[in-house]
Amino acid sequence: MNETTAELRRPRRHYDYVDVGPDIYLDSFATIRREADLSGVPAEAEKLAVRMIHGSGQVDLAQDLVVHPGLTAAARTALEAGAPMLCDATMVATGVTRSRLPRDNDVLCFLNDERVLDLARSWRTTRTAAAVSLWEPHLEGAVVAIGNAPTALFHLLELILDGGPRPAAIVGCPVGFIGAAESKQALIDLNTEHGIDIPYVTVRGRRGGSAMTSSALNALAQEKE
Repeated sequence: MNETTAELRRPRRHYDYVDVGPDIYLDSFATIRREADLSGVPAEAEKLAVRMIHGSGQVDLAQDLVVHPGLTAAARTALEAGAPMLCDATMVATGVTRSRLPRDNDVLCFLNDERVLDLARSWRTTRTAAAVSLWEPHLEGAVVAIGNAPTALFHLLELILDGGPRPAAIVGCPVGFIGAAESKQALIDLNTEHGIDIPYVTVRGRRGGSAMTSSALNALAQEKE
């Protein structure tokens, strides 16, 4: 114990709670499996669903999950081959547990790139959407994750529809009241309406966010729960 920590003291225990990290982790997943109805989730995506529920704290999330049947295999194959993860928000990228990455994969977010602001102004769109265009050199075969802006998911789909590179898998879980549900429905309909079949996971409606999205990435990065 160094001098700095030697001066600190733990307060007296006033509450009865679990404070052992591994126990919290195991008990959380056991609670999810006990309380959530996972019957509608593909068997190979069950751990993905559990982690997304863990990241959101909402056991009813399972009923709104839409998982492409080829998602887990496509994402893990890509990551095992060294593909990067492309994230729309720094919070999504920060939430990725690097020790779970099979090939020390790059986790990239271009939101703070110096080109983004000018692009957003020129195109009259959000910075998050503009940053998606900077993914293009890295996009082919990548695992991409959008957990913040619906405009970013719309932009990605438009980029693909215009003949742009196709990722190996899409985690599309933007959150919000304007465009979130619609952008996710557009992802779901990409194959039926445009004949472009890219494996994905999304959640219907307004729910989403960085924690849920990075939880999905962590599940796809490694089979171990």
